[in-house]
Amino acid sequence: MSSQVSIEQAIAKGETSLGIEFGSTRIKAVLIDGRFQTIASGSYEWENQLKDGFWTYSLDDIITGLQEAYREMKQEVERNYGITLQTVGSIGFSAMMHGYMAFDDSDKLLVPFRTWRNATTGAAARALTEEFKFNIPERWSIAHLYQAILNEEEHVPQIRFVTTLAGYIHWLLTGKKALGIGDASGMFPIDESTQNYNESMIQQFNELVADKGYPWKVSDLLPKVYSAGEAAGALSEAGAKILDPTLDLQPGIPLCPPEGDAGTGMVATNSVRKRTGNVSVGTSVFAMIVLEKELSKVYPEIDMVTTPNGSPVGMVHANNCSSDLNAWLGLFREFSEAAGQKMDTEKLYSVLLNKALEADPDGGGLLSYGYYSGENITGLEEGRPLFVRSPESKFNLANFMRVHLFTAFGALKIGMDILTKEENVAIDSILAHGGLFKTPVVGQKMMAAALNVPVSVTSTAGEGGAWGMAVLASYLLNKNGEESLENFLDEKVFSDVEEEEIRPDAADVKGFEVFIERYKKGLVIEQAAVDNLV
Repeated sequence: MSSQVSIEQAIAKGETSLGIEFGSTRIKAVLIDGRFQTIASGSYEWENQLKDGFWTYSLDDIITGLQEAYREMKQEVERNYGITLQTVGSIGFSAMMHGYMAFDDSDKLLVPFRTWRNATTGAAARALTEEFKFNIPERWSIAHLYQAILNEEEHVPQIRFVTTLAGYIHWLLTGKKALGIGDASGMFPIDESTQNYNESMIQQFNELVADKGYPWKVSDLLPKVYSAGEAAGALSEAGAKILDPTLDLQPGIPLCPPEGDAGTGMVATNSVRKRTGNVSVGTSVFAMIVLEKELSKVYPEIDMVTTPNGSPVGMVHANNCSSDLNAWLGLFREFSEAAGQKMDTEKLYSVLLNKALEADPDGGGLLSYGYYSGENITGLEEGRPLFVRSPESKFNLANFMRVHLFTAFGALKIGMDILTKEENVAIDSILAHGGLFKTPVVGQKMMAAALNVPVSVTSTAGEGGAWGMAVLASYLLNKNGEESLENFLDEKVFSDVEEEEIRPDAADVKGFEVFIERYKKGLVIEQAAVDNLV
């Protein structure tokens, strides 16, 4: 009862923090208390549309989703605590990173929002990577801008402001053209020493387009960069009306810097300290490792971004992960049902995944590629799911399951080896999150074998980016003086969070190394399947 009363008091006094994140399929709002526990949440499902050759979300959908997620969260507060929400202590917005939102001098959106999903900027990304000697992925905002320049699009001379989705929401509700440094690092390269856009690259870009005669310099177009914990404006009267059309919400609430979904994922997994990292596993898989120093050279397999407090991060993103594994498990489900032994999903996954623990360390000479789509890390433009064995392979269920788990991390391993073996990046720990880790031990053990580092799963790993954004908003409100984000997370947010760590087993590590060499050699088979199979 006392806990309920304290929550009611926190709500009434505004001792709460609100995070709202715009994901690719869902917008979610999460309200937390001073103990970082979720008080209420709301969500809104949405989908992008292909318009004039670009994947986009309309401004109407953005506003509708924002309002609906907030309204649902507000209703949950009223339903559970009998309080009409009128204020919160702090607010933060986050969204899928990258993309392109360009506005003119009357704040009009010049072209529909171009999301990270668009693969239309290849020429620009390659040219800027060569110019800067710094990897510029196709998703980045500066690649979208330069591609529009190369295409001689009519809107380019009219541009006065370019931002991301999170930056747009923040601007709409505060009037401030601000961006958290993590999200900004997906717009334009960041200089760690200045905690701002890389000035020499800014000059290079200006010189690159000088002959166009545009009435702007690129630095004039980009939002101001803020680090975690800095005040980045307050909810305006107009912004309060947009967020809560019932007019219950009062203006003046402080806002933290808007961030990208990569940054909120790092916060939600307590992976912002140097030498730490997190791996997110699903349809695709990506690892984000916080670096002690910049890499020695450019790698197309490695994206360079930052944490929400400006530390450099090496990001390895593989397009394929668990889809093929899930397909095989679906086949086994059909067999069990045909045999009259129907079992629930959790038991099915537990039985089959645990068989991998009985396998030969290298998977018995089997080989698999779960490539539903092309894979940038291994250079395949298309994918073909493929399972291969030789007469000498040890073909049994245990090896079959281990190889499908190994191959889920195969492309990721190649990218991570660049960091660990070529750049000698030190990693103290990896925190893993995603559905594959719901079955205890197995996924962690296979990933520890692949990366040769301890892999942990925490009880908060499923909280998600909106919760991570709420924590960043709370950091603005509750940090102690110059307390670092790392210490705030370690000592306040995660001090009592349960964590289960599995350290790499030497035999498993050796077995994965044998497997990955087989995987690399077999890529010619995968390419042949792409070339010859419809």
